[in-house]
Amino acid sequence: MTRIILTALNLSLLVLFPIAWVAPLMRAGLLPLFGLNEISMLSGVMALWEEDLLLALVVALFAIVAPIVKTAGLALVHFRLTDSRLLAPLTMLGRLAMADVFLIAIYITLAKGVGVGRVETAWGLWLFTACVLMSFAISLATSALAKRGALG
Repeated sequence: MTRIILTALNLSLLVLFPIAWVAPLMRAGLLPLFGLNEISMLSGVMALWEEDLLLALVVALFAIVAPIVKTAGLALVHFRLTDSRLLAPLTMLGRLAMADVFLIAIYITLAKGVGVGRVETAWGLWLFTACVLMSFAISLATSALAKRGALG
């Protein structure tokens, strides 16, 4: 039963992560009198792409590619399509899938471009944070099941 719940939660991340990538993470504006521009993960990567290609690639790898590859790998383990020994590399991949790398890069972009203004968090930041935390919890629970031999 636990494996089924973990599988369902993990599969939900395959939908929730892409939503989090396009959801507004924050709103930033130059002055309080002007409207705020919404910044999503994808728009942040695109802005970085124009300013610093290497940083954009690193952020895309750690904030987009690593989490989805880890989620897909966990799905393979849950469906018993691969050996549970894949959990060790997936754990390492999970360590690379750091949300803070993306957030730091966004702040760098904002600091370069805005200088004076304000930043407000938006619902996408909460969604992305929840996805990262849920992925972490699923990984821990899957590893615990594998140690007990409950993954087959």
